[in-house]
Amino acid sequence: MSGFVLSNYRRLVIKVGSSLLIGDDGHVHRGWLEGLAEDIAILHGGGHDVLIVSSGAIAIGSTVLQINKSRARLEDLQAAAAAGQVQLVHAYQEALGVNGIAAAQVLLTPEDTENRRRFLNARGTLLKLLEHSVVPIINENDTVATEEIRYGDNDRLAARVAQLVMADALVLLSDVAGMYTADPGSDATAEHIPEVRKISEAILGMAGETRSDIGSGGMATKVQAARIATHAGCSTVVTSGAIDRPLQTLAAGGRCTVFRAEGTPAAARKQWLAGFLEVRGELRLDDGAVSALNDGKSLLPVGVVEVVGNFRRGDVVTLVGSSGNELGRGLAEYSDDEAVRLIGCRSEQIEERLGYRGRSVMVHRDELVLFDNDC
Repeated sequence: MSGFVLSNYRRLVIKVGSSLLIGDDGHVHRGWLEGLAEDIAILHGGGHDVLIVSSGAIAIGSTVLQINKSRARLEDLQAAAAAGQVQLVHAYQEALGVNGIAAAQVLLTPEDTENRRRFLNARGTLLKLLEHSVVPIINENDTVATEEIRYGDNDRLAARVAQLVMADALVLLSDVAGMYTADPGSDATAEHIPEVRKISEAILGMAGETRSDIGSGGMATKVQAARIATHAGCSTVVTSGAIDRPLQTLAAGGRCTVFRAEGTPAAARKQWLAGFLEVRGELRLDDGAVSALNDGKSLLPVGVVEVVGNFRRGDVVTLVGSSGNELGRGLAEYSDDEAVRLIGCRSEQIEERLGYRGRSVMVHRDELVLFDNDC
C-alpha cells in the first residue's frame, strides 16, 4: 500500500495516454472513457477540481486520414492532429455530459507555460473554467507545434499544467501499475516501488522506454514529469489505467507509485517568486493596501499610489510600503503604462480608464509573496 488517499487532494490533473484511450481500430475506446467519466463525476461530486490532459488526437486523426504514423512527415501529423482533436474532445464531451459535467477544449504550446505573460493568460482561463465546474480537456497544440517548440509528450505537458493551476496531485494513468525496479514485462524479478521521496539518479536509471506503438511516453517521461510537478509542490502518482474505472480503483487503494512533494503548491510558488532576481519595477502602496495584503487579499489598483520602472504583464515587480520598505514581490497583471493609468482606480472604473474591461487586480494573491518584516 502506498498510503495515497485520492480524496485528500482537492485539485487534480489526470493524464490519459493514447494507448489507454484508443482501441486497436484507431477509434476511441468508448467503454473505457465512460468509466473514467463516471470516476470524474464522483470526484466532482466530492468538491474536487479536475483537469484532463489527454493524448489521442494524432492517433485518431491518422485513422481518419489513413496516415501511416511511422512514415508520416510533420505536416501529415499536424493534419492528423487537427482531424483527430475534434473527435477526441467530442468523445469526452459526450461521456462527461451523461454525468451532467460540461467539458472545454484547451490547446497549449510551451510558450503558454514558459512565457510569464501567456502563463497568466492560460492560468486565468483554466481557473475560470474550474470556477464554473467545467472540466478542461487539454492537449498540446500539435497543429502548430514543431519539433523544436513542443513539449514532446503529454506527461511533461500534464506536469506543466499542474504547475500552472497549482494542483495538489498529478495522476499519470499508465499501462503498468506504477514504477518497478526493472521492466516487469521482461524481468520476472522486478519489484514494485510504492513510494519515491527523492528522484535520484538511481530512480532515473530504473525508468525504461515506451513499449507502445500508439503513444510517445514511457516511464522515463513520467519520472521527468514527476520531477517538474513535485518541485511545484504537487504530488505525482503513476498507476494503471489499463483497467475499467481506474480512478475508483486508485481511490480504493489500488497499486501505484507516489512521488511525494515537499510542501504545498502555494509554498513552492511563493518560494520561486521570493528568489526571482529579475525584478522589473515597483508598485508603491498605501496603508490600506498593505493591510489587505497582510490579510491574504490580492492587490487592487485602488491601493497603488505610484508605479516605477518599465515592465510588462507577467513581469515580477516589488511591492513597497509607505515607509519605503519592500513588502514582497508578485507578477504584475498590467504593464507599467496601464498600471499608471489605474493608480487609485476602483474596480468599476477600470473599463472607463483603459477603454476595455480589464482584470480586477493589479497582483493576484496567488502570484505574490510577502516577506517577513514589519509592514
